[in-house]
Amino acid sequence: MRVRVLDGPDDIADIAAATIAHLLKDCAGRATLGLAGGSTPRTTYTRLLQEDVVWNSVHAWVADERWVAPDHTDNNMRMVRNTLLDRVPAHVYPVPWASDGDPHEGAARYEKTLLELLPSVDGVPHPDVVLLGIGEDGHTASLFPGTAALDATDRWFVANRVPGLDTWRLTATLPLLHAARDIVFLVSGSGKAATLARILHGDADPALPARRVMEGSARITWLIDRAAAADLGDYPVEYV
Repeated sequence: MRVRVLDGPDDIADIAAATIAHLLKDCAGRATLGLAGGSTPRTTYTRLLQEDVVWNSVHAWVADERWVAPDHTDNNMRMVRNTLLDRVPAHVYPVPWASDGDPHEGAARYEKTLLELLPSVDGVPHPDVVLLGIGEDGHTASLFPGTAALDATDRWFVANRVPGLDTWRLTATLPLLHAARDIVFLVSGSGKAATLARILHGDADPALPARRVMEGSARITWLIDRAAAADLGDYPVEYV
């Protein structure tokens, strides 16, 4: 695992774009890329347009999605399309949605899509590269503390009720994230400093969802700014 500290959000976006481009090239042909919502990834997607990526070999999906219409301002894939995917010839896989649909059915349909899309070994799908962030409560993707999706052991993508937000989210499960080849976390801002310290010093709170992602076999890279790193103390980091 690498923890790289940069000056600010723009520096994170620059390094994240270069890192993702490099990891996609390592796939040596067809590559799958799991994308995240949020403000920090948004800038990264813009910077990715400047990278040398063979986009027609990239198959892009979302690690989590809000149960809203595709044209809703909260829709993750809408943001990713507007900033990146509508401008490159990548293959795009949005979460299915219907106004009278059921989130569990939508998650099951997307899970089937992912099983057809992702390379598999002994029935286990293995994403190539997944981009994630964290919330101040330690959630990642739409795996929120205390929610049912954290207990999914035989599913790859599920609907998750988040009572604190009074909403449904659809999300990759821990087993799917554990099977990824590479995961890149982006973390920016002082508001996440205390939570990031708890995640990386896992003995303080090993149950935080983002901490649990680290329990898999994926190679993990943290790209964080100095504000987010403020509470790490003597944790070993690489300043860029």
